[in-house]
Amino acid sequence: MRPKTASMIDSSFSERKSTRGMKLHSRLITAFAAGAMLAILSGCAAKQQNAHAAGPRAVSVAIAKVQQQDMPVYLVGLGSVTAFNTANIKSRVDGQIMQVNFEEGQLVKQGALLIVIDPRPYQVQLEQMQAQLFKDEATLRDAKLNLDRYTSLIPSGSIAQQQVDTQKALVDQLDGQVRTDQAQIDNAKLQITYCHITAPFDGRVGLRQVDPGNIVHASDTTPMLILTQLQPIAVIFTLPEDVLPQVSQHMKNTTLLVEAYNRDDRTKLATGKLLTIDNQIDQTTGTAKLKAVFDNKDSQLWPNQFVNTQLLLETRKNATVVPTAAILRGPQGTFVYAVKGDNTVEARTVTVALAQGNTTAIASGLNPGDTVVTDGQDKLDNGSKIEPRSTAPGSGMSPGQGGAATAGTSGS
Repeated sequence: MRPKTASMIDSSFSERKSTRGMKLHSRLITAFAAGAMLAILSGCAAKQQNAHAAGPRAVSVAIAKVQQQDMPVYLVGLGSVTAFNTANIKSRVDGQIMQVNFEEGQLVKQGALLIVIDPRPYQVQLEQMQAQLFKDEATLRDAKLNLDRYTSLIPSGSIAQQQVDTQKALVDQLDGQVRTDQAQIDNAKLQITYCHITAPFDGRVGLRQVDPGNIVHASDTTPMLILTQLQPIAVIFTLPEDVLPQVSQHMKNTTLLVEAYNRDDRTKLATGKLLTIDNQIDQTTGTAKLKAVFDNKDSQLWPNQFVNTQLLLETRKNATVVPTAAILRGPQGTFVYAVKGDNTVEARTVTVALAQGNTTAIASGLNPGDTVVTDGQDKLDNGSKIEPRSTAPGSGMSPGQGGAATAGTSGS
């Protein structure tokens, strides 16, 4: 075995020294990391202790006051506008159109002259019938005079009774001919009247189908124009058969108002009155048709227009109302989160009397002036602390808009 040299001994000593240094460095790093971790854990524990000392964090929610107000009860349906009267104006005689006395879209009054058809052929017929009547009347007068002479000779026996009876029959025949002539005269006058076409009611003229100079016939199927009455105008709408008894009962006591809204159910077009209920129910849909009449003074309604209707059934006086968004449903029934004076909440059971769009009437469980949560209820429990903020969009109360009425108790 070869003896170690001095250089080998120095190298071995250096390696042992380096190894001891690395171990010492590693121990220092481990100790530092452990200290840092301990400091972090201590800080977290302190924060948790502070958080527990401060109590649970308040939940930001929207709130609203319970109000007392009159609440209208509406029944919502779908309907279409129908003209109160519509007339397809056709000719009742054959002839040439001489005048067209209207403009398309014009509003006309009842009796206004619309179209004139050439009346001259019928005027000639009238004059002929009048001449025939004049002739037959003269013959009748002569026959009556002869009858009077024959009758005066009967007492003297100068004339046979048969001749008198024959003369009387002749007078009756001539009288019948005179009556026939008069009927033909009346008919000729009627044809002349038909040549002058007038408006049967107040209305609006549509697009005309004929022009002056055209020949029209009584057998034509295409109307010369269509006249539509727009003021007043009707709306036919449907409601479920279940509400018909209530509607019928209220109709006996008062006139029910009907509001017509456009397609988006936001813009009110007109207000009218319920006229009648149809005499049968559609079995396929379980609905019945109702008819309302509108003055339509501003011409907001047009025939065949689609509308949303709201029938005002009644108005509940001094109802306790809350935004519909405040109403929650759970295993125990309907409830709300009521806000207490210390800004905590409690789950309070309520009885719903009526839900109408964004507004709900409460029969029991709340009083006017109470405060309820309308948004953020999913983060709440009994006793949760809250931080009130402004009312949530869409939670405002607007009776009569945005849905059919549903009642928890009888509405009649």
